[in-house]
Amino acid sequence: METSSVQTQKFILKLFPEIMVKGSSAKRQMVGQLYNNLVKLLGRYSADITVKKFSDKIEVVTPIEFLTEVRQTLLDTPGIEQVLEALQFDGMETLDQIKVKVNEMMAKEIIGKTFVVRVKRSGTHPFNSTQIAQTVGGYMLAHNETKGVDLHHPEVTIRLELLNKQLNIITIKHEGLSGFPLGTQGDILSLMSGGFDSTVASYLTMKRGIKTHFIFFNLGGIAHEIGVKQVALYLWSKFGASHRVSFISVPFDAVIEEIFRSTHESYMGVTLKRLMLLAAEKVANELEIDALLTGESVAQVSSQTLRNLALIDQVTNKLILRPLATMNKPEIIKIASEIGTRRFAENMPEYCGVISKNPITHGSYKRMEKEAARFDYSVLDKAVEDAQKIYVDEIIDDVTNAAPVEVIHDLNDDKYVVIDIRTEDECIETPCKSIKIPFHKLKTEFKKLPQDKEYLLYCDKGIMSQLHAQYLRDAENVKNVRVYRP
Repeated sequence: METSSVQTQKFILKLFPEIMVKGSSAKRQMVGQLYNNLVKLLGRYSADITVKKFSDKIEVVTPIEFLTEVRQTLLDTPGIEQVLEALQFDGMETLDQIKVKVNEMMAKEIIGKTFVVRVKRSGTHPFNSTQIAQTVGGYMLAHNETKGVDLHHPEVTIRLELLNKQLNIITIKHEGLSGFPLGTQGDILSLMSGGFDSTVASYLTMKRGIKTHFIFFNLGGIAHEIGVKQVALYLWSKFGASHRVSFISVPFDAVIEEIFRSTHESYMGVTLKRLMLLAAEKVANELEIDALLTGESVAQVSSQTLRNLALIDQVTNKLILRPLATMNKPEIIKIASEIGTRRFAENMPEYCGVISKNPITHGSYKRMEKEAARFDYSVLDKAVEDAQKIYVDEIIDDVTNAAPVEVIHDLNDDKYVVIDIRTEDECIETPCKSIKIPFHKLKTEFKKLPQDKEYLLYCDKGIMSQLHAQYLRDAENVKNVRVYRP
């Protein structure tokens, strides 16, 4: 069957090399997990998408109408080293059949260019890979106006894979996410602030195959919480949706008050971090999670010197992963840009619960012990007791139901102006006036609008709208903004 004639697209997925060097049992388990992850992820689009696993690769065939969604999902799935797009042809038994078919499909690619044919073959054939490459290359050279064959630096590489009688012509090669399949490396609880560091750290553990749950310590009210929920939802939807994970929000305002009451100002920053780890440990124990994750980078701020990190780690026996420990800020921001979390981080409302005056950079173990002894830990216990836990896939409904800002569904009243805050160029059409201001420009641009109007913020799912409407109300003291959801 020629898959191209029935409007399907084939993908050949090459596995992360570290999977391939594992023992047979571990490799089998990882390939099986990746297969299961893909079946679940791709099943969201269509029951007609097929997934087949082999010892060294996985193949996916999708109806052409789901091509874009399937391709992006494959590129965002941990465990895949390369995503090859291929044309598949069955019944290819002879060199003559192969050379004619390859020329028919690929001749246009080599006109006026140098080229080479590369072949991988498995199965039983009366010819080897070199003979296929030479036969196909010679035939294409004779039948097309090219600049010739170049074995070392060709402008075009034609890649063929022959599996028994099935010929695959590789048309495009993408770099995959690499890493291990999600679900093969256990669970971790990420201390999530929504900024650059914690989001990039969470991405890196997801990429490594670790189920990454999120814990948020609320210092700044509903707007900050919604902001962190939206970026957690984004990360999970893009890289981790094959597994269900939790989002825990811990109210930390009373803890901050107790820090101010009990702790010397120079130790407040370190104390706050210690209490966050202590609370995270309690939650992780309930969830039977062995490790905690932070976005801390050595020497980035005063609480992140080696001595202060050692003081912080004293409070827990949990394993703490810090994947950004030796990265500098530009490196972290670069990753955030690549994975799509930069705009979330740049527009996250900033709330600083503890401002240390003259913070220590090389804390004393004995002094830390004295400071810690003055803290009333019943306050921390109460905060953990009052923590709210939901699954990340429930965030949309959770934010909508909380609805701290009024939601308008009916636009019959022409007093409204709808602001489309999505980043895409298109602007929603409504019965009333609609304007375009991407969310990352809203803080500065909103001030320039006529303030005698009623403004409604619009985005696809309503989460960004809730966050930024609440932010404008809280931080900018704006009264004339609500949310529009059709």
